[in-house]
Amino acid sequence: MAQKKQVIIGLLGTVVDAGSGATRWQRWRPTVAMCRHEELCVDRVELIAQKKFQRLAEQVTEDIRTVSPSTEVRQHEVEFNDPWDFQEVYSALLDFAKKYPFAPEREEYLIHITTGTHVAQICLFLLTEAHYFPAKLLQTSPPRGEDGRRSSEAGGYSIIDLDLSKYDKIASRFAVEQTESLSFLKSGIETRNAAFNKLIEQIERVAIHSKAPLLLMGPTGAGKSQLARRIFELKKFRRQVGGNFVEVNCATIRGDGAMSALFGHTKGAFTGAIGARAGLLRAADGGALFLDEVGELGVDEQAMLLRALEEKRFLPVGSDVEVRSDFQLIAGTNKDLSVEVEAGRFREDLFARINLWTFRLPALKERREDIEPNVAYELEQFARVNGNNVTFNKEARERFLAFAVSPGAEWRRNFRDLNAAINRMATLAGGGGGARITLGQVEEEILALAASWKTGGGSGGGGDGVLSRHLSAKAIEGLDRFDRVQLEEVLRVCEGARSLSDAGRELFAASRAKKKAPNDADRLRKYLARFGLSWSDLRPE
Repeated sequence: MAQKKQVIIGLLGTVVDAGSGATRWQRWRPTVAMCRHEELCVDRVELIAQKKFQRLAEQVTEDIRTVSPSTEVRQHEVEFNDPWDFQEVYSALLDFAKKYPFAPEREEYLIHITTGTHVAQICLFLLTEAHYFPAKLLQTSPPRGEDGRRSSEAGGYSIIDLDLSKYDKIASRFAVEQTESLSFLKSGIETRNAAFNKLIEQIERVAIHSKAPLLLMGPTGAGKSQLARRIFELKKFRRQVGGNFVEVNCATIRGDGAMSALFGHTKGAFTGAIGARAGLLRAADGGALFLDEVGELGVDEQAMLLRALEEKRFLPVGSDVEVRSDFQLIAGTNKDLSVEVEAGRFREDLFARINLWTFRLPALKERREDIEPNVAYELEQFARVNGNNVTFNKEARERFLAFAVSPGAEWRRNFRDLNAAINRMATLAGGGGGARITLGQVEEEILALAASWKTGGGSGGGGDGVLSRHLSAKAIEGLDRFDRVQLEEVLRVCEGARSLSDAGRELFAASRAKKKAPNDADRLRKYLARFGLSWSDLRPE
């Protein structure tokens, strides 16, 4: 692997870097001196200066080339009227950081904090701490002695790799920046649920300060996929990741093809492998891998994933040579993985590895106060995709919101239900500017939603939708027909029983008569665990 280039970014020192004629070589000038250290190989200097100091910038550039001919110098013009105005200086340097084409996979960056006003130095520190500059800090100092600043020697330097835990009290992120990050994670939706907002605050802090795996739990349709992508985009904006966001639903790669899809294979590894395949883990190198429904992975894939997380290495199918991939894992599940571990379907060591940061996204019916702003968001998305701005008339909006927050609105598939409802009504409202959803359309949609929840929405739940009351549509689709019929009957009995023991006695009445010490409750508990269910799930009261 080629050695990364060393790049120093710093402000022109309008006083400390100044000097004229031969006498300038008789004094210590930090921007020139930093390029004179034999052990600090500087490939490029990004010199930031105001236009009025252009002549001095040219002189410093020429002197750097004299002491270090291999060092490239690029000048950047940045203006601020008052170099002691904190807001003005911070804004100007932030704009520079956002526009600069950082390439951390090829280059290493040092931020020179010796030059500039104290305000500028503080701003450089804060921008580095907040990862707008993906860099370490460089502090230079004059030679020791009675008057080191009059010396022509290079002096000293130190490189500071920020440990954020040491600077929490003196370099906290500005409140406005955190607010922007939180709003970004929520797709700009002004959510009102206090518990959800607190959850997003925790996720924001962890996303910025940790590279450890994140586990997003919650029912199907609660927004895990969208949040995972937003977490990645926030980290990419902060230049904490440089690779891609790779998303896969583990329920769709179950079986023989799962290992190849995740870890890749070599040519000829198995019948049909006519060419090599890199695999999803390698595609996520340097970025983030979102494994939705991670509980659906087979035990072999779980073992390989654990090694890839711990060692950043793994073997593609059919290969004797390990490959490397360094990615951040974001896992999603609608199952209780602790139950899956107890049932032997999920590895305990892998669960321990991905359970460091676990966040449970609530169902839509748990945050009904957020339905109104989400309705507005769904209409905005409809307009963006279809180019048709649709609104409710007053009566229709009041009726739909009253229904949406009522106890009768189950929102069984969470935001998928809400998205589908808004899209159906907006489409039927017609085209052209100023289209409006009417009261009649709302009433029809309410009837359609109620019917969908009563029947299970065609998800395979059968007559009264007993399966869909307890399992996601994806989970039901993954069941064999035999298991569906059997489980549906078990769930009906459980819903009508007073206790787990009562349900067990009814279900196993014939076989229990042949046993000396029947344990119907334990037998039923283990059966339910096969499908990620427990008695408390069926009868939460």
